[in-house]
Amino acid sequence: MDKFIVSARKYRPQTFDTVVGQSHITTTLKNAIKHQQLAHAFLFCGPRGVGKTTCARILAKTINCENPTNEGEACDKCQSCTSFNDGASMNYFELDAASNNSVDNIRDLVDQVRFVPQTGKYKVYVIDEVHMLSSSAFNAFLKTLEEPPSYAVFILATTEKHKILPTILSRCQIFDFKRITTHDTVQHLEEICEKEDIKAEKAALQVIAQKSEGCMRDALSLLDKIVSFTNGDLNYANTLEHLNILDAECYFRLLECMQQQDLSAALLLYDDINRKGFEGDLVLNGFAEFTRNLLVCKDEKAASLLEVVESFKDRYTQTAKKAPAALLVSALNILNEAEINYKAARNKRLHVELALIKLCYLQQALQLTAEGTAVSKKKQIDAPVAFRALPIKVFIPLSPNKPATDPNTAATTGAKLIIETTPAPMTEKEEPLPLVQDTGTEKFQSGKLSALDKIRKQYRTNGNNGNGYTNHPLAISTLQNAWNEYAGRLKEEKNPAAQPFELAVLRIKDENSFEAIASNNIEKQFIEQDRNKLFSFLQEKLHNRLLQFSVIIEEKTENRPIKEVTLTAKEQFQKMAEMYPLVKELKDRLRLELDY
Repeated sequence: MDKFIVSARKYRPQTFDTVVGQSHITTTLKNAIKHQQLAHAFLFCGPRGVGKTTCARILAKTINCENPTNEGEACDKCQSCTSFNDGASMNYFELDAASNNSVDNIRDLVDQVRFVPQTGKYKVYVIDEVHMLSSSAFNAFLKTLEEPPSYAVFILATTEKHKILPTILSRCQIFDFKRITTHDTVQHLEEICEKEDIKAEKAALQVIAQKSEGCMRDALSLLDKIVSFTNGDLNYANTLEHLNILDAECYFRLLECMQQQDLSAALLLYDDINRKGFEGDLVLNGFAEFTRNLLVCKDEKAASLLEVVESFKDRYTQTAKKAPAALLVSALNILNEAEINYKAARNKRLHVELALIKLCYLQQALQLTAEGTAVSKKKQIDAPVAFRALPIKVFIPLSPNKPATDPNTAATTGAKLIIETTPAPMTEKEEPLPLVQDTGTEKFQSGKLSALDKIRKQYRTNGNNGNGYTNHPLAISTLQNAWNEYAGRLKEEKNPAAQPFELAVLRIKDENSFEAIASNNIEKQFIEQDRNKLFSFLQEKLHNRLLQFSVIIEEKTENRPIKEVTLTAKEQFQKMAEMYPLVKELKDRLRLELDY
């Protein structure tokens, strides 16, 4: 049985043409070799697993090849190439700076540079993870890196370019490696699966490529694991299961619950996801990425940024057309905030459920409206509800022996009673019940006595034709006395409404109504709170059952009573200090601390 070799080593590129996704670098290196314009120091920088060390090894083999091709590639047949492939080359030295980062290690390397190569043209020194070198090691390496012998070539590789000294950067040719695209990764994985006789769905390979995030080494490692897990049969379902990735179908269902405001279905779906072992932050992150993909799909120009399984692309596009951009942007903000605060949450499940609750009611609670040139957020209220509105007629008191007359003659018959009624809510299909005239009284068709009819009967029994009760017209003096008496009661009860009552200005409109003028909305609210008690009190004190009053706001200071404001102990001392400066001077000299 042959010894197993991981795919990342077995299929490591041996020529520039087999390097995946770095054509801008391999083309430059091949042209430099072909035209003999080779630099003495290179710096390969970029993310992990994208081919930095691989390109360094290919470059070292190619420049010592005895029979290079016209394209600048190694022949892989000469003694130098075969010895390099077998790991027996005497002209290639590789140093891991992560474990050999001291100044002594660099001095040993510099001492080796003095010796001329026995075979081949160049001695190549590759220093991997060069950013791990100490400052003293960098300084010891500077002179040799600036003026090396003609046969020495240094290749530095790093994932963190910003940690390298500027003096080192200025002495090297810098090559920036980029992340490998999903398309290139999938294509390379398909070639390997074909060579290894592995059955793999393209959707499964796309998931592996997305999970690797542009790192080919990670993609090959994931492929090896899933091949062992599935016994050489890769499909979309078992790849998701092994990589612990939620299917996009779950996110489509979550979005549907959010659009339909179906909170119970969303919570049940999250409970099912949680039972399968997926953490809450994974759900939040996945849903945020899903929402981002929907936003990308809404614009054809940005559709190239969509990196999802091909079988889902059409569904993403169709779903994005139905989802408003405002809803997606607001949802993305909620998910981002929830993901940031996830680690600090003590009850993590509740934290995720709260985010789902916000998302389910997002469509109802928030909408973007354009107001002129600006865009503002506006809370959405429920649709208007229909009300049963009954016409209110002026009641005209009549004597028992006088028949009903036209209401237009009310002005000559005496007092009027204005009745405020609160309409009862009704559905849109209900129609208001008409009133019918029945011997001077108004009743509903149901035969029940209306509230208005009850008030009329009560008025007839309490009017001046029943028990001799007489309504007294309003006078400012008696009204003010009654008002002050009520304010005094509030003051004795230590009610905070006492002061607004004292500051209010009264103004009589007619013989049965008056206005209470407040200076601001707060005073008005205090007075309105005691409206019912005040109404009963004034009716009894002023002997007027037709009494009506309203509270209005007028920001005027004239004719308002001046009330003495009680000063606190601290304010009293400050006032005293203003009047008598020596008191403050005495306090300062004696360093007294006052207990206010």
